Amino acid sequence: MALAAVCSLAAAKDYTVTSPDGHLSVKIDAGKTLTYSIERDGMLLIKPSCLQLTLENGTLWGPSAQIRKAVTRSVDNTVPSPVFKRSEVRDHFNELVLQTKEYNLVFRAYDDGIAWRFVPVKPVTVKTEDILFTFAQDWPAYIPYVNQHTETLESQFFSSQEAHYTHAKISEWNSGRLAFPPITIEADKGVKLCIVEADLIDYPGMYLYNGNSGLSLKGMFAKVPASYEAEDGDTFQRIITSRKDVIAENVSVMPWRAVIVAPEAKDLAQSDMTWRLASPQAVDDISWLKPGKVAWDWWNGWNLYGVDFEAGINTQTYKYYIDFASANDIEYIVMDEGWAKNTVLNMKETRPEIDLPELVRYGQEKGVGIVLWTIARLFEDQMEELCAQYSAMGVKGWKIDFMDHDDQNMVHFYRNAAAVTAKYHMFVDFHGAYKPVGMSRTYPNVLNYEGVYGLENMKWGNPAVDQVTYDVTIPFTRLVAGPADYTQGAMRNAKKSNYRPVGDEPMSQGTRCHQLAEYVIFDAPLSMLCDSPSNYMREPECTEWIAKVPTVWDETVALAGEIGEYVVLARRKGSTWYVGALNNWEPRDLELDLSFIPAGTEVEIMADGVNAHRAARDYKKIETKLDGKPVKIHLAPGGGWALRAE
Repeated sequence: MALAAVCSLAAAKDYTVTSPDGHLSVKIDAGKTLTYSIERDGMLLIKPSCLQLTLENGTLWGPSAQIRKAVTRSVDNTVPSPVFKRSEVRDHFNELVLQTKEYNLVFRAYDDGIAWRFVPVKPVTVKTEDILFTFAQDWPAYIPYVNQHTETLESQFFSSQEAHYTHAKISEWNSGRLAFPPITIEADKGVKLCIVEADLIDYPGMYLYNGNSGLSLKGMFAKVPASYEAEDGDTFQRIITSRKDVIAENVSVMPWRAVIVAPEAKDLAQSDMTWRLASPQAVDDISWLKPGKVAWDWWNGWNLYGVDFEAGINTQTYKYYIDFASANDIEYIVMDEGWAKNTVLNMKETRPEIDLPELVRYGQEKGVGIVLWTIARLFEDQMEELCAQYSAMGVKGWKIDFMDHDDQNMVHFYRNAAAVTAKYHMFVDFHGAYKPVGMSRTYPNVLNYEGVYGLENMKWGNPAVDQVTYDVTIPFTRLVAGPADYTQGAMRNAKKSNYRPVGDEPMSQGTRCHQLAEYVIFDAPLSMLCDSPSNYMREPECTEWIAKVPTVWDETVALAGEIGEYVVLARRKGSTWYVGALNNWEPRDLELDLSFIPAGTEVEIMADGVNAHRAARDYKKIETKLDGKPVKIHLAPGGGWALRAE
C-alpha cells in the first residue's frame, strides 16, 4: 500500500532519505561526483563514498548526468513468501529516485538498511562500475576471502565462494585478496553492518577489495568472458580463456546494493533484505513445488552395512535409500555424481548398474522423489532436452554443480536454469555456487544455494579447521544472504581434539545436538541428511527428530546471539514452535525467554549429554512441559540444543 503520493523534490544537489522509523538515513550528494553516506541515530557509519558508472560510450556520472527530476514515495506492503523462513515479508521503505537522461538512480531507506540501484532507461553496456564503502572508523570485519590465493586479482573471480572468515580490522585487509559478500562489520555501540547485493539477474556479482590499507572497500567485477577452453576433456568447470573489455553487455536490470544495519548481532540472523529486494515471483503456479528433506549418498560414500548386497552406485543401493526415506517421511533422495553414463558429455543415459525408470517408479510407490546431480557445463548445453526427458520420467529436481563463476554469462545461466526447470515443474539446488541474491523470491523453485563452507569439507583438508566457530559465524554473515546447502546431519561426532578428516566415513566437529540444532538454525528449503541410512537407523531418536523439522517456516525470530560465539533462533510452522541453539567451543549457560509459547505446552528437548564434552555423540532427550519461567540450558563445547513445542 502506498502511504504517500509520488511527488517531486526541489532541484537540489543534496538529498536525504530517512527510514520509516527515523533511525537510519542516507545522504546523497549529486554534484559533479555522486556520493552517498549513511548514519544511524546521528552516528556516522559510511562516510561519503563514490558511486559511478562508465558506459561503453564514455558516459559517466558528472556534467552529462544532470538530474531532471527527483521523485520520492513511501511504501508499506506485505508480500507472501511461500518458500522462505517466514510466510510473509513486510516491505516498508521510503524511496528517492534521481532521474537522468541515461538512467535512474534509486535509493531506499528501510528500518534495517539502505539499498540503491542504477536503472538504465534503455539497455547499456558497462565498462566499469566504481562503488566504494568508506567506513567512518577502522572497525573489525568478518572477511571471507576467495578460495584461491593466486597472484592476480582477476584469477580470483574463479571461486565457489566457500571460505572461512578472517576477523580483522578493515585496514588490515590482505591487499592480495578479493572477498565476496556478505561481509559483516562490527561498528560502535553494538551496531553491525552487513554488505549484500540482490536481484542479480543481468550483471556480474560484486567482490570487495582493499588495496591500500585504508577504510574503503572497493567493488570489483569480472569482465564478460570472450572465449572458453575446448571442452573435449573431463573438466567439470567451463574454463574462461579470454575476456572482453566490459563487465556487462546489454544490461537492462542492474542489481541492488545494500548495507544492512542491525542494532545488535541477533538482528542479522533474521534478516530478509535480499529476498525483499528481489524481483517479484515470475512463476504463475507453484502448487507442484514441494520443499522438504533429502537423503544424500555422496557424503557418506554410499556406505551401507548390514545388507546382503554390495553397496555402491547401483539400483539396489538406491532402493535402500528410498526405503529409508519412506520409512522416515523424508521427501527425496539425491543421486549424486556417478549415476550417468558420462558425467561430462552425456547425462541422457545412465550407467549400466542404474535402472533409473525403475527407481523413479519405486520411489513414487514409496512416496519418495528423485533428485539428480549434474554439472552446469553440460546442463547449460542440454537444458531443455534434459528437463523434458527427466521430468517426463518423474524426476523432481536437479542439483546443479560446478558453476564457480559469477560473471554476467554465468548469472544468465542461473536465471535460465531457474526458468526452464520451473517450466518443467522441477526444482533446483545450485551447488558450487555464488551466494544467494534473492532469486528464490523470483523463482521459488530455486530452493538452495551452496556458496558455504559446508559439512562436505569435513571429508578432507586441514584437521585444524575450526568448523564449529564457523557454524556460529554464518548466521550473521553468509546466511544473511539466504538459504545454504550446508548438508548437515552427521551421526559421527567429534570433540575438538578427536576430529580428523576421513573421506569414506566422515565425521563432524561438535556434539550430536550441534548437528540436530543446525536443522533449526540453518535456512534450507531442501535440507539434506548427509549420513548413511545405516547410521541413522542405529540412531532412531535423532533420525525421528530430524525428520519432523520443517524446511520452510511461517515465522522466524532471533532470540540471542553473538558472532562467532553462539546463536539462538525460534521458528514456527503452523502452531508448532522449534527453538535451536548453537555454541562455539566455550561451554555456555543461557537463560531463554520462551514466553511466546504458552505455559503448559508439552515439549521435546534434545540436549547435550552430561558427558558430551568427552564423547561428542552424548545427548539426552527430555520430555516435559513449559512452566512459563525462563528456560535454562547448558551448551557443551561445540554444543547444541533443540526444542519442539507442539
